Amino acid sequence: MASNPSAVDQQSSSTSALGALFSRISQTINSGLSDRRPWSELADRTGFAKPESFSDANHRLHKNYGYFRTNYLMIVTTVLAISLLTNPLSLLLLSALLAAWLFLYIFRQPSDPPIALFGRQFSDRTVLFALILCTVVVLFLTSVGYVLVSALMVGLSVVLLHGAFRVPEDLFLDEADPIVRVPSLLSFLAGGAAPAPQPPIASRA
Repeated sequence: MASNPSAVDQQSSSTSALGALFSRISQTINSGLSDRRPWSELADRTGFAKPESFSDANHRLHKNYGYFRTNYLMIVTTVLAISLLTNPLSLLLLSALLAAWLFLYIFRQPSDPPIALFGRQFSDRTVLFALILCTVVVLFLTSVGYVLVSALMVGLSVVLLHGAFRVPEDLFLDEADPIVRVPSLLSFLAGGAAPAPQPPIASRA
């Protein structure tokens, strides 16, 4: 029995798209890990001290984020992974939701035939609406949303505490590394606005 060329082409297209996605993810992870700072610097007990003021804590947070941003992202990711692994149902639901988005919407090509189920065909707009509805249900009507929010809050709390109490005077940014400007989280939590950066003064010849 001869195989359907359309089905074979669709399977090949999905496989190549999935391979390209994993390749981009791998390259992004490897590039990010290359900027990771030594964990010994992150956990150096001699580098911790209570901030003298709220402004001092805010200043430390900015400098430490610019230096340890890759380590901080790894901490938040690790907390999130541990939370999902300790909640198998949430991990299963989230994986199923991600797979549905990938194979039913993201990887689909305009030339692919409409999705058929129970003898009915569904347009891409209908599929997108169904995926959005499933996402809302999974995130807000199951334990997945609670697990994700709780893990992010724990991870961000660890990052904020470390950034506020780690004295950054012994840390030096590489000259080639751009200084990342982030919103003032501590100022936001306090209800104040972060000061706007001053425009550079043009030098006169």
